[in-house]
Amino acid sequence: MKLLLSWTQVRLGRAAAFSLLAFAVAMVPGTRAQETVVTLDPAQTKVEITVDSTLHLVHGTFQLKRGTIHFDPATGKVIEYPFPHSEAMMRAVVRSLPDGTYRAEDFLDDDGISDTPLRIAVRIRIGGAHAVVDFTGSSPECAGSVNAVRAIAESAVFYVFRCLLNGQIPATSGLMRPIEVITPEGTIVNARPPRAVAGGNVETSQRIVDALLKALSRAAPEKIPAASQGTMNNLTFGGADDRPGRGGKPFAYYETIAGGMGARPDRDGVSGIHTHMTNSLNTPIEVLEHTLPIRVRQYSLRRNSGGKGKYRGGDGVIREFEALTEIEVCVLSDRRKRGPYGLAGGTPGKPGQNKLQSGPHMRQILAKGSIRAKKGDILRIETPGGGGWGKP
Repeated sequence: MKLLLSWTQVRLGRAAAFSLLAFAVAMVPGTRAQETVVTLDPAQTKVEITVDSTLHLVHGTFQLKRGTIHFDPATGKVIEYPFPHSEAMMRAVVRSLPDGTYRAEDFLDDDGISDTPLRIAVRIRIGGAHAVVDFTGSSPECAGSVNAVRAIAESAVFYVFRCLLNGQIPATSGLMRPIEVITPEGTIVNARPPRAVAGGNVETSQRIVDALLKALSRAAPEKIPAASQGTMNNLTFGGADDRPGRGGKPFAYYETIAGGMGARPDRDGVSGIHTHMTNSLNTPIEVLEHTLPIRVRQYSLRRNSGGKGKYRGGDGVIREFEALTEIEVCVLSDRRKRGPYGLAGGTPGKPGQNKLQSGPHMRQILAKGSIRAKKGDILRIETPGGGGWGKP
């Protein structure tokens, strides 16, 4: 089947045309492209693609920087699709929640500068097919780097509400049309320049998600899991590789470390997995040890770190690194003082721990900060377990 897509009023470059075609094929349920042929005439107003005969007719809307193209993939006629469709799907989900106001709060341990816990407060007001998510009452912006900008808070809201949808829905701005987000300026969820925001993306985003899910557990307890580990366990280290033949070459390494997933209303949480705002893959130990002057001493599940309940929270992991040369280590982590919450009577998961062993001495190190590790020192990261769900 060949589709001839023609449009006027919008002039496309070649890169934009390729992106549009790929998006068009991906957004049509049931489409499997056997071949994509792109033909641009001198006026750049015509594109031809070839798809197989399994194409299902749906309406499609595709937005470009210079305008919006609305067309039916089967006829080329101008119509609308994924924004209104996504909006309708989200409105149906919001309408399925009981009308009311649902409140929750959760805390970051600290900002790495002071020991003061930082509050994420949220109030979700459901009225028909409209939701208002209000973060009024959250802590003021702080001196450390865990401030979040408004885009992070909005992204967390987008993620949590999209999780309530069944099936695959195009990730368009239509999903947010039924949802109003209030983020008071000057708070930890809407920090102003020149506040440091590096940790807002990787740590505060997790706690915003935890607070949102806790609030929604009052509205839809049968859908919401207990808290997952709630941190990315950001670890970086670097130095000079003085192994034979490496010539003191500088190196740097960064990873995030998995933990426990919160138990769900109908099953246990998964152990040793990335959840919510992180989706990193493992670096294979063999590759890590070959490339860097590091030896991985242990990589295992942290047994019994998940919360107890009718369904258990997933276990965190233990990851041990031995420094084969002197290195600078930086850690940006959370959930070291209070564990991920349980729901419906489940108990919290165990908080994480960061430790450094020098010779026979093992000591706790900060959740947020940097240290110097000597050759032979062992860095040990124990990640949090997920919360339990239901009474044990």
